Amino acid sequence: MNDRPELFRGNRIFLACIYWSFVLYVFVPLILMVLMGFKDSKFIGFPIRSWTLEWYVGVFADAEILSTFGYSVAIAILSTLISIFVGTWLAVLLEGRKFWGRTIIFGLAVLPALVPGIISAIAFRIYARWLGIEPGMGAIVWAHAVHNVPFVVLVVMARLSTLPRSQIEAARDLGADPLISFIRITLPYLVPAILGASIFCLLLSFDDFVRSFFLGGYEPTLPVLIFAMLRSGMSPEINAIATVALILTAVVGIWAERFTRRMNKDS
Repeated sequence: MNDRPELFRGNRIFLACIYWSFVLYVFVPLILMVLMGFKDSKFIGFPIRSWTLEWYVGVFADAEILSTFGYSVAIAILSTLISIFVGTWLAVLLEGRKFWGRTIIFGLAVLPALVPGIISAIAFRIYARWLGIEPGMGAIVWAHAVHNVPFVVLVVMARLSTLPRSQIEAARDLGADPLISFIRITLPYLVPAILGASIFCLLLSFDDFVRSFFLGGYEPTLPVLIFAMLRSGMSPEINAIATVALILTAVVGIWAERFTRRMNKDS
């Protein structure tokens, strides 16, 4: 009996060591990346003898980088809207209903998330050529949306599974048809899940390199532009671009998490 507190204390120390090791593993490279963006030299490495904001000023002064950033954001927003619409519709169709072919439809809905990125990109490239879709923004939005639909389906279905059926039945008893019941009861209940899935899809699309590379035209997305810049070697400019993108995505993610948590409390 006396050994149990010692064993419990030892397990807590062990778990704490694993946790902080993981934190260091994740955040130390990010911190180093941010620091290299302030280095007053074109070469990456330590020591940093002097500091400068030149690379960050250059990012916001470079029209090509700003245009590419806006292009990537536009693709992410459009693909997210499409994936949210399709994914929510599929989730509502599949959750709580039993019909022939449901398992097949669910499997096909989540399949794009299971296919390796490079294989998916090659398949989309071949299919786009067969359909006569030219490489460019439309092809990238299409590929990103298809890839993001499974995540919307899973998140929305998980939220739908907790919806009290008594609310829908009460609305039906009061004369509401299925469409009105969905708009006034189901959809407001799904808003936190839809918002969370939207942010996740937005970040996935913004960060997607493989599909953007295979289906892109002459105007690159931000990940493709960074890859092109890497061919001439690492530089603080690349670190500055990556740091700006990291901060913006972190701000959006933190805001979405807090907003979603507040909405869950209100519901």
